[in-house]
Order: sequence, then structure tokens, then C-alpha cells
Amino acid sequence: MAEVGKGVNAGKLASNVQKRLTRAQEKVMQKLGKADETKDTAFEEGVANFNKQLADGTKLQKDLKAYLLAVKTMHECSKRLHDCLAEMYDPEWFGKEEVDSIAEEMIEKEMDNNLEDTDLLWQEFHQNLTDNALISMDVYLAQFPDIKTRIAKRDRKLVDFDSARHHFASIQKGKKKDEAKIAKPLTLVEKAAPGWAQGIITAHQIAQTNLSRNQAEEELGRAQKVFEEINYDLQEELPTLWNSRVGIYVNTFRSVAGLEEKFHRDMGKLNQNLSDVMTKLDEQRLANSEEAANHSPSDSGSDAPKSPQKSREGPPVSRPPRPASPQEVKEENIINLFEDAVVPDTNISTQPQNEAPTVTNGSSDAELPPSVLYKVKAMHDYGATDSDELDLKAGDIVLVLPFANPDEQDDGWLVGVKETHWLEHKNLLAKGVFPENFTQKL
Repeated sequence: MAEVGKGVNAGKLASNVQKRLTRAQEKVMQKLGKADETKDTAFEEGVANFNKQLADGTKLQKDLKAYLLAVKTMHECSKRLHDCLAEMYDPEWFGKEEVDSIAEEMIEKEMDNNLEDTDLLWQEFHQNLTDNALISMDVYLAQFPDIKTRIAKRDRKLVDFDSARHHFASIQKGKKKDEAKIAKPLTLVEKAAPGWAQGIITAHQIAQTNLSRNQAEEELGRAQKVFEEINYDLQEELPTLWNSRVGIYVNTFRSVAGLEEKFHRDMGKLNQNLSDVMTKLDEQRLANSEEAANHSPSDSGSDAPKSPQKSREGPPVSRPPRPASPQEVKEENIINLFEDAVVPDTNISTQPQNEAPTVTNGSSDAELPPSVLYKVKAMHDYGATDSDELDLKAGDIVLVLPFANPDEQDDGWLVGVKETHWLEHKNLLAKGVFPENFTQKL
């Protein structure tokens, strides 16, 4: 037999073993229907609520921990993202210093008269979540293990109480049998015994019955007292605990929502700085692209200007007309000199009288309609890119007309009709817009 450890009472150990055996036998008898079991429907409902409340709280605690871990991960990812931006940001780009300061988490903001950077915002958010949500949930769940232990103890004491009650009932039943037995006529053996011996036997039987009954009654009283004490406390605590879940859920989610709102509001102010830097960088890129387009030659190698932007959504970017070269000025002067003295082609006399004469670019203004503002001459070829534009060749003369709606005019664009169309058809229906800087006013 194993040696009993120091401080362990062998009698107490034996008593505990006996209790376990008695409880096991009682549960078996109850399962078999040979012994009735005390039922408390209200308490069983409270225990079911307790188990559900414990499961819900445990899940909420687990999800809060996962949420906090995600906040930490998001913080690290945000830092790496800013570091990546700083590494690939060219030194000549706009806002290089601002981007570097973001990566170094040195963007500062004023809040409650204190300067805090992005790293501190993340840390503050994480710490507040821990203090106001996770720790509160930990404290809330800390009370469940003790109550769960006492519920299990109550169940054991209820079995002890039922067992003591059944034992006392069996003793009571046995006493009645013994009393009936004593009242029966004496057997031949008992009759043969002396009278004084018969009295002793009867007294012994009565004493044994009374002793067992008294012990069973005392055991029943003790078991009932222990059970009722623990049962009373739990009957008071379980409903209170069940109702407390509403407050803990409200406080937890209200804290999380409030802290999230404050964090994202503060981070939004800081992120606006980065957004402004990116916007200005894009503006710088567009400006550089436009400047490069103004100074770079076209694919054909000519020095023809770029047509101004034509947009109905906003004011176009206008460009001044290209100054004419000395050679072009000289050629223009020669053309103007001979505009009024065109040498007729020998084939003109052979044309039928009802056909329109072959026209030239140097026609007189006497026959022009009054709506024409002035004439211009195309100095470069222009290929129309839209249905409302004129297709021009260098040397074409265009009659400039006013816009029907001045608000529709884009900067750097004119509207007009080729002079050849007017001389041939005598109408201004074939009008279209064209870039002003491709022409020269006559």
C-alpha cells in the first residue's frame, strides 16, 4: 500500500473515497429510476444561461485579441509602405523631404496642445483598445471560473443530499419492519431463553434501529444545510451575472467604435499631407510633360506648332502663335505683291461660261459677306482630329467668322470657312474650328 503523504489524514482520504462511491451509486440509481432526483427548473435555466454567457464572452475576448493583433500588423505594414515610398521617391521630385519625414514617422500634428506623430497615434490607439476593451473583458471573464466551480460543487452536494434523504427514508422503512417483527410472537428458541435474556435481545434490536436512524437523520441534516447554503448563493448570483452581460457588451463596443473614430480622424489629417504631396507631384509631372512637348520637335522633323487643347469641360491651354521666320516673311511679301495681279492660266479661256472660274488664294475682299471678321492664311498643315474642325494645308486662306455663342469658344481656336468654298458655293455652311497659332492674319 502506498505511504500516505505528510499532512494527509488517512481517515479524510477514506471518507472522500466513500463519498465518491456513494455519489456514483446514487447517480446510477437515479438513472435507473430506482431513486428520485431533486429537480430545480429555474436553477437549471440559470446554469444554461451561465454556460451561454461564458461561451459568448470567451469568443468576444478571442476576437478582441485578434483585432488588437491586426492593429499591430496594420501599424507595421503602414510603416513598411511609407519606407517603400521613400526608397523609390526620386530626389528631384516635389516633396522629397516631406515623404522622407513620413517614412521616418516624424509628421507632427497638434492635438490637446501636444505634438504627436503617426507612430504615437498607432501606439495610443492600441493601448486604449487594450485598456478600455480587452482588460475590461478579462476582468469580466475572471469571475466565471469560481462560479463554475461552485455550480459543480452544488451538483455534488445535491447528490449527497439526495443520497442522505434516500438513506434516511430506507432507515425509516426498516424501523417499521423491526417494530413489526418485535411485536410478533416469540420463536421457540426465544421462548426457550430465560425471561431476562428475552428483554435484552429486544432492547438491543430497538437500540440498533434508533442508532442507525439518528445517524441517518444527522447526515441528512448536514447534507441539506451544505446544499442549501451554496444553492442560495448561486440562486442570487446567476441572474445578476446574466443581466450584467448587456453592460459589458455596450461598454466594449462603444469604446472600440469611439476609439476607431478618433484614430481614423486623426490619421486622416496626417494622411492628407501625403495626399497633398502626391497631388503636387502629379501637377509637376504634367507641367514637365507640357514643357517638354513645347520644346521637342515633331516626328516629321518640322517646326509646326502644337494645336491648343480644345475642351468643353474647362479652359484650354493656349499657346502664342509661332513667329514667322525671315524666309517666310519674305515669301509672304512676294505673295501679297502679286495677289492683285494673278497671271491667268491659258486653260481658263477654254472653260464653259456656266462653270465657276478656278479660284486662287488671293481673291478680293469686295465680294465677302459682312459677317466675315478678317482673313487668315495657314502657315502650316493641320489635320483635323474632330468633325467640327477644318483640315488645313499651308497656304489656305480662311475667312474668320464670329462664334454663334461666345461661351463655346476655346482659347486659341477660331472658326471660319475656307475662301475657296466661299468663292465656289457662295455660302458659309462648311465652317469649322482651327488652331489660331497655325495661321497668320492677313
